[in-house]
Amino acid sequence: MESSASGDLTGGHCRKFRPPAAVPSDPVNALLVAHDAQGLHVHARTAMPSWPGDHLDVAYAIDVLHPLARPDIEEPATQPCTSG
Repeated sequence: MESSASGDLTGGHCRKFRPPAAVPSDPVNALLVAHDAQGLHVHARTAMPSWPGDHLDVAYAIDVLHPLARPDIEEPATQPCTSG
């Protein structure tokens, strides 16, 4: 393994790579401070989904979401198709 003047490391047939980023001396506190600054509130249930795992009722979803399945709406709303 060799090091260039810029600090890049190379080794034989391996690709060039940079050394890993510096890790704060107290990484947990650094994350807490960063989360507070961003308004994030991470707690024990953060990774727990609110979806109970029910199967999707496709027929119901189509009935509710498809504009022609809604007889109470006189004319389906149309939006212009724009390409950018």
